[in-house]
Amino acid sequence: MATASRPSRKPPELKESTFLWVGKNKAGKEVRGEIQAPSETVVNATLRRQGILVTRISRQRFRRGGKVTEKDVSLFTRQLATMMKSGVPLLQTFDIVGRGHDNPAVGKLLLDIKTDVETGSSLSQAFRKFPLLFDALYCNLVAAGEQAGILETLLDRLATYKEKMIAIKSKIKSAMFYPIAVLIVAFIITAVIMIFVIPAFKDVFKSFGADLPAPTLFVIALSDYFVSYWWAIFGSIGGGLFAFFYTWQRSEAMQIALDRIFLRLPVFGDIIRKSVIARWTRTLSTMFAAGVPLVESLDSVGGAAGNYVYKIATRQIQGEVSTGISLTSAMQNTQLFPNMVVQMVAIGEESGSLDSMLSKVADFFEAEVDDAVDALSSLMEPMIMVILGTLIGGMVVAMYLPIFKIGGVV
Repeated sequence: MATASRPSRKPPELKESTFLWVGKNKAGKEVRGEIQAPSETVVNATLRRQGILVTRISRQRFRRGGKVTEKDVSLFTRQLATMMKSGVPLLQTFDIVGRGHDNPAVGKLLLDIKTDVETGSSLSQAFRKFPLLFDALYCNLVAAGEQAGILETLLDRLATYKEKMIAIKSKIKSAMFYPIAVLIVAFIITAVIMIFVIPAFKDVFKSFGADLPAPTLFVIALSDYFVSYWWAIFGSIGGGLFAFFYTWQRSEAMQIALDRIFLRLPVFGDIIRKSVIARWTRTLSTMFAAGVPLVESLDSVGGAAGNYVYKIATRQIQGEVSTGISLTSAMQNTQLFPNMVVQMVAIGEESGSLDSMLSKVADFFEAEVDDAVDALSSLMEPMIMVILGTLIGGMVVAMYLPIFKIGGVV
């Protein structure tokens, strides 16, 4: 009688951990390092085959929490470039930077990259495994540096590029954050007055037995609406914001439409346009200076600009440049770049110093953004004070008008 054979069970995969080890090499010199392995036994066997006598092994434990930010990537790039220029070997650089970083997530990231490099991957290939942290521009420049043997130089340019991008983004965010934060606080204060303060005045006014002024009646009616439908007001605002950001992140058509609107906003639109042009020219300058061909450089430029309108225009420029049209003519055809930018690019193409001219354009527009944000901050403060004074002061005056009227009669 035949019996059914049991299906063979797949052996469970052993989870690898990171071990710190200390030992002595064949020359008797103390050495130390990190290795990923499923157990201490495997670590001992691996190091023994390398001629290392292990004296101490400990499992490395990473603290939970934290994530790798753009500032972390910028700082890591600057440290990597500085140490490589000082002659520190690449793998040792990863050890030094990873252990000295406060963010455990960065330490884990650098350990993973170091492990890939140790197993034979190039640095650019190791970076490409983390596309959310290292974009195509970053990886392409690192690959160009590895091929040309000038990795530390390109890492230094990348660090400078990252630092300038972070600076200009923070300027834009600060310009937007202040008025939005004040408006949110003003709405909350107004809601509290409408729901809790004005109903108390309403009860007092009922005992007067006199007709109330029109502004007072309007504020009381508005307060009654808030008290009755506060849940609908806050719910619709919260739901609307959630739906807006949810759709914005997933709909390219909405992103394009909003980016067009942002560029046409009064005051803010000019700042956004200047920041986009600064990022666009800075990115193209960095790529071109690294020896990346112009058509290939434009692949990364559009996304780095941070605006879909300029991203679409960059695709158009790339298509025209690939057919033999000059960069100056292709930029003119988009009608998105100021005449000064186009003229500087034309001079750069004629003189063979396009990367230098683009860098000067980026410096100019970054300075323009700084000045515009400082001027806007100075202008916004009195404007916001006027708006808050009119809103809160109007409600206070409306509620005190009946008291003034009664006082005048008496």
